[in-house]
Amino acid sequence: MKKHNPENERIKRKYFAFLKEAKRHSEPTIDAAAKALNRFEVYTKYRDFKSFHFEQAIAFKRNLAEQKGKVTGKTLSKSTLHATLSQLKRFFQWLAMQPGYKSRIQYPDAEYFNLSDKDTRIATARRHQKAPTMEQVKHVISTMPTSTEIEKRNRALFAFTLLTGARDGAIASMKLKHVDLIAGCVNQDAREVMTKFSKSFSTYFFPVGEEIHNIMATWVSYLRDEKLWGNDDPLFPSTHTALGTSQQFEAAGLNRTHWSTASPIRTIFRDAFTAAGLPYFNPHSFRNTLVRFGQQICKTPEDFKAWSQNLGHEKVLTTFMSYGEVACQRQGEIIRDLANPQESKPADTEEIVKAVIKKLGMG
Repeated sequence: MKKHNPENERIKRKYFAFLKEAKRHSEPTIDAAAKALNRFEVYTKYRDFKSFHFEQAIAFKRNLAEQKGKVTGKTLSKSTLHATLSQLKRFFQWLAMQPGYKSRIQYPDAEYFNLSDKDTRIATARRHQKAPTMEQVKHVISTMPTSTEIEKRNRALFAFTLLTGARDGAIASMKLKHVDLIAGCVNQDAREVMTKFSKSFSTYFFPVGEEIHNIMATWVSYLRDEKLWGNDDPLFPSTHTALGTSQQFEAAGLNRTHWSTASPIRTIFRDAFTAAGLPYFNPHSFRNTLVRFGQQICKTPEDFKAWSQNLGHEKVLTTFMSYGEVACQRQGEIIRDLANPQESKPADTEEIVKAVIKKLGMG
């Protein structure tokens, strides 16, 4: 069975280079485009892209809607359909402008990859973002063992994520020199730290409790004073594996190297939540926890602006739109409280939103 088309491979390489160099997309975005194109080629049995016709788009769209996920065994979600078809639409719009293809492919034909308005609304609907409460996070940290240096690292990793709200990719690439315990901040230098959009910024430790700060300080002291590691060594080193007494590979301390991916961090989080008897929350969810905490303690627009910048957001509206929704439980509490007459009091978060909108000239 045919597994590839040489002409298609050549033009795909050109497209991926366009996404990377011209559009400045990240590797995950390019991988998503490659996956969508592979789905389409498998369906068309690797026919040359030059033979593309809008009827292919219609038929593929129907076929995709009937496919089932390998893991769930259920039909693909609307969001998966929307993401895949959007990638194909962008590719064929680009292809219609390329030499050797623009005489064969009509630019408007790519529109046939669109989902219906109803399905698009379902696919792009904003979902409630789950996040642990501050109490849940602190409970997990309090139950984490610290007998070995691996366990100490894991607890410090948890504490650091709560202290900074840093993304797991950034955490995996941080060095000891990026943390300043005296100033209480971490320098997310994009030249060495894998930050989103390669943006450099400083994050000051969020006021989440002295005990959390102490866990981090103790960990840094352990690496510097006991292990005698220096500035360029990893803040959270990878796990060293060695052949154990059972003749199987097992954890045997720490390597003086960074994790190559953030996957081990997510595994540590999963194991910690499970051991504490709580549902799993990924590292990124701690950013939601911190935003909700900020909504409670920030009193002025300037307070929340600083809180937003601390998360790496240039605009406060990014924080509100991406993370600032009212938690479902809190929503219910507010609605119930409105039924009871209360003394007039300032609504801090609402005032912040109004101030931001006014400043931007949106209201």
